[in-house]
Amino acid sequence: MTIKNKLRSGIGFLFVLALICCGMSIYFLNRLSADAGAILKDNYKSVQYAQSVLTTLDSHTGSFTPEQVKAIDQNMVLQQRNVTEAGEQQLTDSASATYEKLKQPNNTEAVQNQLRSRLHQHLYGIMKLNMDAISRKNDVANATSKRGSLLVAFLGAFLFLVAFSFAVNFPGYIANPIKELTARIKEVSNKNYHQQIHFESDDEFGELGQAFNTMTRKLDEFENSNLASILFEKKRIETIINSMQDAIIGLDEKGIIIFANQVACNLIGMKADQLNGKYAPDIAIENDLMRKLLVNDQAKLRIFADEREGFYSRESLSVSSRDKVIGKVIILKNITEYQQLDEAKTNFIATISHELKTPISSIKMSLKLLEDERIGEVNPEQRQLITNIDEDTRRLLLITGELLDMAQVETGKLQLNFGSTHPQNIVDYAVKAIKFIADQKQVDIKVKCDESLPKVHADLDKTTWVLINLLSNAIKYSHEKSTVELVVKKHKNDEIEFSVTDHGKGIEDQYLPRLFERYFKVPNATSEQSGTGLGLAIAKDFIEAQAGKINVESEIGSGSTFYFTLKRAIAAA
Repeated sequence: MTIKNKLRSGIGFLFVLALICCGMSIYFLNRLSADAGAILKDNYKSVQYAQSVLTTLDSHTGSFTPEQVKAIDQNMVLQQRNVTEAGEQQLTDSASATYEKLKQPNNTEAVQNQLRSRLHQHLYGIMKLNMDAISRKNDVANATSKRGSLLVAFLGAFLFLVAFSFAVNFPGYIANPIKELTARIKEVSNKNYHQQIHFESDDEFGELGQAFNTMTRKLDEFENSNLASILFEKKRIETIINSMQDAIIGLDEKGIIIFANQVACNLIGMKADQLNGKYAPDIAIENDLMRKLLVNDQAKLRIFADEREGFYSRESLSVSSRDKVIGKVIILKNITEYQQLDEAKTNFIATISHELKTPISSIKMSLKLLEDERIGEVNPEQRQLITNIDEDTRRLLLITGELLDMAQVETGKLQLNFGSTHPQNIVDYAVKAIKFIADQKQVDIKVKCDESLPKVHADLDKTTWVLINLLSNAIKYSHEKSTVELVVKKHKNDEIEFSVTDHGKGIEDQYLPRLFERYFKVPNATSEQSGTGLGLAIAKDFIEAQAGKINVESEIGSGSTFYFTLKRAIAAA
């Protein structure tokens, strides 16, 4: 039987005993209540009726008054209805007959006295008969009470003894095996695997003992397994690590080098036996690469090894056991080929973008000449074509400009001309540049820039370009005849914040983290709203190159707010 069923049986047995005890108590209480009710209903009332008749009879010795007749008649009728004892009916009838004779008006005084005496005898007989019944029934009730008390006391004592035995013995039944198991587990934790438990029961404890014995046998077999096989597995893992093309270095929680594969040794310029078992910070004192690996958080490293320059991505993986860090693994992946391809792509884009700007500029110049009436008049259809070509040319110039800016950022050739300028200057240049587009869509740009704000340390052209890009996007996504707010205010840590807020449809939360990625476009945007997907990415690079931050907040149906921060200019001494 399982422990669960044993618990159910024991508790069920106690529950049944408690029910029996309660049932017996209720039964005897009902019996006592019934006996007491019988005494009160059957006998006490008869005594009361007879007593009332006697009292009324003795209240006047002469002829009966109407009040006496009424009271005696009423009590005699009630007594006739409450006859319960043997012989009581005969006495009641005799009393009624005597009373009827006594009411006759022609009785002599002697007859009346005789009849009164006889009526008294009958009524006293009724009272005595019922008093004897009350005494007899009271004895029965007392006997019932004693018998019930004995039975309930016996049952209660038996229930108490069973419950006490259960409370004393059952915890030991549960706790003793657990206590023994705990002691055995402590021995196992000390690597004493020769532990066996013998629970002589067919419940869960028996199964637990068998499982524990099996576990200790397996642990003992594992502890005494062939050490050569463990060393073989270690050697095989080392061989796998050494055969990998990536540089791998393993450290324990104290910073001791556990292993370093051949690729890592070649990059560091030291042999494996010079690295393994050594404290990594000690080696970093004389080895630049090891110092970079330990303290540098850059994801990309430029390393010169094997008489050539290579690019590697650095990853650091923490090794944990039971929520405790027991070491880490540093991996250097060779990304030289991908870096070369990326540079070739960037150079190609920069070259193509630069080469495209000249013919596009020539096209725009030709369009300006076509619009000049001195060259010749054009009809409305031709003017519409010129307008379309001019718009496409402007879009091409914007795209090539963004591609050139992106190429500068990726190649690290971004030139920043830092200076100290008031935020109002940046705002004025940006609003003036974007005013024509805003007027075409009837969008009002509300500017809030306090003149008391401090100057910022920034590249005026690059920062203005970023603000123009944010304003342009805000106008694109705004409804006609709406408002765009441009607010400049102090930010924490001596920074100045520029924010642009529109009241368009907003951007879904799932797209917000990707807005500043290259070539990312928000889905479901119209052709007029969609761009190259480079503007915000370049803006992010421009701002971060000036030690600033850029971010966005948006809510569907309420619009979006793009904001960036710039460092406050340090006042000249």
